[in-house]
Amino acid sequence: MLVRDAMSSVVLTIGPDHTLRQAARLMSSRRVGAAVVLDPDTAGVGILTERDVLASVGRGQDPDRERAGAHTTTDVVYADPRWTLADAATAMAQGGFRHLVVLDEHEAGPVGIVSVRDIINCWTPVVGTASV
Repeated sequence: MLVRDAMSSVVLTIGPDHTLRQAARLMSSRRVGAAVVLDPDTAGVGILTERDVLASVGRGQDPDRERAGAHTTTDVVYADPRWTLADAATAMAQGGFRHLVVLDEHEAGPVGIVSVRDIINCWTPVVGTASV
């Protein structure tokens, strides 16, 4: 199975000026653990994850004042939609992260995002169909 089969093609995108609370609310309402951050002043894309928000709050920072751009990872590891899920899982394990932004060389911008949960859902039988 390939990344394109597991990824979510609906990508939550935010700007660097969103507050962490706004980002967290959007991620929560969409039931996703990451948002792609598009900054018109820089090249490429960044990613803000639930871990980034949690780390900021854990440091005592105010989520209503902290901006997404200050907590965005800009050195993003990308997945190709033609990668196998094993390739994506290996990249995640080696990098210590749970989300990969998916880029296709023929498209402008991200075409999806794949998470550890997406991969596990593909590798695990549907609940209720497996025998114990």
